[in-house]
Order: sequence, then C-alpha cells, then structure tokens
Amino acid sequence: MNFRNLIFIGLGLALVFGVLAFLNVGRDSGVKAEESALTSNGELPGVTNNEQSPVAIPNENNDHRRLDAGKQTAVFAGGCFWGVEAVFEHVKGVSDVTSGYSGGAAKTANYDAVGGGDTGHAEAVEITYDPSQVSYEQLLKVFFSVAHDPTTLNRQGPDTGTQYRSAIFYTSDEQKRLAENYIAEMRNAKVFDRPVVTEINALVAYYKAEDYHQDYLAHHPNQPYIVINDRPKVENLRKQFPELYVSR
Repeated sequence: MNFRNLIFIGLGLALVFGVLAFLNVGRDSGVKAEESALTSNGELPGVTNNEQSPVAIPNENNDHRRLDAGKQTAVFAGGCFWGVEAVFEHVKGVSDVTSGYSGGAAKTANYDAVGGGDTGHAEAVEITYDPSQVSYEQLLKVFFSVAHDPTTLNRQGPDTGTQYRSAIFYTSDEQKRLAENYIAEMRNAKVFDRPVVTEINALVAYYKAEDYHQDYLAHHPNQPYIVINDRPKVENLRKQFPELYVSR
C-alpha cells in the first residue's frame, strides 16, 4: 500500500470520526516535521526549504526540429501524477493535462490495480500542447528539471513501486529521437550525480485516470502530501523557467 492510499483511507476516517487521523498513519518523522511548518490557515510560510537545487539542464540545440504544427501530445511518467500534472498545467503553450496510466493493459488501468505495482502501468500524464509556443524539448527540460527526479528507480519522494517509475512514452519517431538525444546530452554534461534511469518506450495506449485524480492539486492545495511534495515543484517551475511559466 503506498502513501497516497493511506491518505485516502485517512480522509475516509476523518469523515466518520471528525478527525484527520491520516496525519498519524504511515508518516515518517521527516514528513511530520514538514507538516508542522503549516501556518494556522493551512498555507505554507514559504517553500524555500522544499525547493530542489537548480539543475543545469542543457539548452535546446538549434538544429533540433520542432514537431509538426498544430496540437501535439506528450506522455510522461514521473512518480505521482498529481504533481507532474500540476507542473505542466503551468507551462506556456500547454492547453490540457490529464492524469492517467500507461504501460499496461486496459483491464488493469484503474487506481486500485495500479497501486499494487504489478500491472506494468506507470502513473502518467498526457500533455496537449501547441508546438508553435512550446517545443517538445522544452517539455523535456521541465520534466527532467522540476517535475521529477530521473535518477531514482521505481521511486519518487515517499512513493515506491514500478508505477512510480520515470518514463517517456513517445508518440512518434521524432519524439523518440529528441528524448534519446536529450538524455545523452544530460549524461555527457554530467547534469546528475547518479545515472538517469528514465525509460523510453513507444506509447501503446494511455488510459485517463479516475475523475477524482484530475486537477488534484487545484482541488486540494492544502493537503499535506500536496504541500510537501507537489506545490514546491510548481514554485520551482516559476523560479527556474519564468519564460515558460503561466499562472492559471
């Protein structure tokens, strides 16, 4: 059972008993310390301590081609889809982001099954964007620098399991080429101290997740999991890439 399942269980108990029991279940001391930083109105006094160190991602090469004009889609997996979705919802040129599952069969594309970690699915997001405003390579830059940590195998933050793996599901040969080249550039530049473990796979199917997962951060901005793990990512996007950030 992963951390977010515990959160859902805790919220259910809260409705019955009138207490936020989930705050005392399955949380390590580090997370409890972060929760204590919340102010009385539920807002963070600041996210400075949660910020990731800026990562020097290589700039786009001038000879990299854009994908065809018109709306395009990109599918990325980088741990809990709540935070990854929230980050890309604030990227210029992105018109829609949904949370879902990719890598497994249709019959197991549901939260309960995927949470077991043996369906082949990864929690993923589908990004619809306008390549005349933002390139696929710029999306890769955001994905690798603020949306997740590409060096942790089958883990992001407090969540562990193959469903939280780092993966790119390409929809064209051009996306595959750009993703492979981008990872090679990062390795050559020694951007990370540890190896990049991101998988690059052809997209077979993407299955949209249950409605209650969509726009989760927007609907639950003060939930402790969101405050600790996901809101800092959006703030890092704003600080590291102001030219790509849009307020929504």
